[in-house]
Amino acid sequence: MSKRASPDYDALIVGAGFSGIYLLHKLRNAGFNVLLVDAAAEPGGIWYWNCYPGARVDSQVPIYEYSIPEVWRSWTWSERFPGWKELRAYFQHVCNTLKLWPMMRMGARVTGANYEQEAQQWHLQLNGEETVTTRFLLPAIGFASKPHIPDFPGIEDFEGEWFHTARWPQQGGDLSGRKIALIGTGASGVQVAQEAAKSASKLTLFQRTPILALPMQQQKLTKEGQERDKQDYAAIFEARKQTRGGFESQSLDVSALEVDEKERKAHFEYLWQKGGLRFWYHNFSDLLINREANRYAYDFWRDKVRARISDPNLVELLAPSEPPHPFGTKRPSLEQCYYEIFAQDNVDLVDLKATPITRIKPHAIETAGGEVECDLIVYATGFDAGRGGMVDMNITGTNDLSVSQAWEDGLRAYLGMAIADFPNMLFAYGPLSPSGFSNGPTSAEIQGDWICDFLVWMRDNDSHQFEASATAEAGWTEMVAQAGAMTLFPEANSWYMGANIPGRKRQLINFPSVSGYVALCEDVANDGYRGFIIDKHTSNEQMME
Repeated sequence: MSKRASPDYDALIVGAGFSGIYLLHKLRNAGFNVLLVDAAAEPGGIWYWNCYPGARVDSQVPIYEYSIPEVWRSWTWSERFPGWKELRAYFQHVCNTLKLWPMMRMGARVTGANYEQEAQQWHLQLNGEETVTTRFLLPAIGFASKPHIPDFPGIEDFEGEWFHTARWPQQGGDLSGRKIALIGTGASGVQVAQEAAKSASKLTLFQRTPILALPMQQQKLTKEGQERDKQDYAAIFEARKQTRGGFESQSLDVSALEVDEKERKAHFEYLWQKGGLRFWYHNFSDLLINREANRYAYDFWRDKVRARISDPNLVELLAPSEPPHPFGTKRPSLEQCYYEIFAQDNVDLVDLKATPITRIKPHAIETAGGEVECDLIVYATGFDAGRGGMVDMNITGTNDLSVSQAWEDGLRAYLGMAIADFPNMLFAYGPLSPSGFSNGPTSAEIQGDWICDFLVWMRDNDSHQFEASATAEAGWTEMVAQAGAMTLFPEANSWYMGANIPGRKRQLINFPSVSGYVALCEDVANDGYRGFIIDKHTSNEQMME
């Protein structure tokens, strides 16, 4: 066999969010020649692009940070749920502390990636010009990297300003005195609404489905308090890998139907006062699999929220008597004063189910019920979750197969990290992994450790190419579907099911248990990385099923 030319890099990481930065840290320490590229000007991943007013995380610290001791020991937070500016500063601290900057190229967008089978390496185009080569391609762009904007008639006719929340101008945008149309009431819509209501001359929210938001219970944090709490950090970080949701605790072992009403409501109230997503991940064991148990939780939520709505005409729209979907089958958003803003004269709510948008006009949004004048449209309309960012990178594997073609009939991936026909590629925080059910740092470290260990194993065994087998990929994809079928998730039209994008196949796009995922990935590794076809450089392929 003729000697192959050495690639520019052993591994190339795409994305400077939690997953990409952690992979860079791990692979550099393992002795790999590695480069990280990102289209953004600064590291932070979603926290570079999410700079809209009110943008902040829904997972509390220290859950939402790295477990790397030299990083957390020298960092303190100002709030329990940090905002985007503080999270950007945190990423600067991480890169400074770990001395990662020499291996990072910001402002470098991957515009194409092609696998060369004979050379067993990837050729990537950066910014449409420069070509670099790498043995292993590691996309770490997250599941929410491609914003989705509905194709409204006349959308190009609007003469005011418009922004998607995930592409807010980096220089900021003044909301004061504006006539704002906010389309979408998910996580970013709630956060923008709370800020816009403070200063807009008119804020009109266009709601398709009421958001089942939970109280954030934000808190200011002190350096002294965090120094005291840091003695427990190691245990907290270890617990993240052992819970189903990747948090510090998980659901109870008891059913909501096994306790009396008093005990059930007492636990609901405890979770409500603790705030954050605890009402979602620390609730009764059958919250997401039993309709009766789920209805108890919904009714408690509904009664809590209705007590905060002053306009009787909005009660049924914001907290309907009958649930719009089972509670928790859409990731709950966190709010601080969302339900109170509807008492203000400058805030209106449009029910899109009763009066859908018919057209965007130069200075208004036209609905079936009339026109809403606006000079700023904010699209809080979510993402092409899981697949969009990968498709946009124009990745082509063997047999000229693109990621877009591979996923045309639905998402498929072995371990939520590898696709058949795409050798030497592993992606992090993507579809069919626990990403959307967990939080960034937890998933980043679980997958980052596994990927690093796998590449070290490849190097130690003088193996130059791996590829997920089609059989293993199909088995994993079907397992995730079957796991979802045992829950209430398919009953909601959520991005968890890919239902927010017209024409997309309905399927659960996330693996529903962090601890279960860890166990399965460890089992695959302990069994010689079964499910992967390994090329030993001598061209003798070894199938391990």
